[in-house]
Amino acid sequence: MNELLELVLHTDEVLLKIVSANLMEAYVILFLIIYSETGLLFFPFLPGDGLLFSAGVIAASTPLNIVWLVPLLILAAILGNLTNYFVGAYFGHKLEKSTNKFVVKYLIPYIHRTRNFYDRYGAKSIIIGRFFPVIRTYIPFFAGLSGFKYSKYLNYTVIGSVIWVPFFTLLGYFTGENAWVKNNFLLIFLGLIIVTLIPFFYNLLKIIINKFIKTGAN
Repeated sequence: MNELLELVLHTDEVLLKIVSANLMEAYVILFLIIYSETGLLFFPFLPGDGLLFSAGVIAASTPLNIVWLVPLLILAAILGNLTNYFVGAYFGHKLEKSTNKFVVKYLIPYIHRTRNFYDRYGAKSIIIGRFFPVIRTYIPFFAGLSGFKYSKYLNYTVIGSVIWVPFFTLLGYFTGENAWVKNNFLLIFLGLIIVTLIPFFYNLLKIIINKFIKTGAN
């Protein structure tokens, strides 16, 4: 647990130590972290964007091979999303077959509303949602829970993964040797997190303001 906390708080330092100690172990750990952050509901706090950027920076100056790294992490992101989707689908099927009064009255209508949302915004939410920390952990689960069509979901999650992983990894790889980037790595790391969260909080604020206006109008 301490090692995981260190990785979250000091991603670049810990990752560099792992690469120096055991290259194969570094590939495995990177794969598992990206898989877990996107595929397991209880790990949204794991580094995603920052880890990809750090991995790219380290690949530029160590034996960590960017040619192997990018496809490996794309695969991890896809498999993570699919795992999360199938877990959601399992619970969705269970709930829709339930005769429990609470489930029928409260949860089934919620599932139907979620399904309508994905039918309308599926491509946008799954592809763009890749760039939002925390949110990307839950989007696949609710897509499965709502019964969103698997073939569409697979296409969108592949597209999102193929854009997300190379974007941050190659950004780190091609800029990591820059002196300014090296000296301000922590600032860049935090900046990536903040920038990717801005659209989420912007939309959340719009929803809150709209509800406030509607409440005032009534």
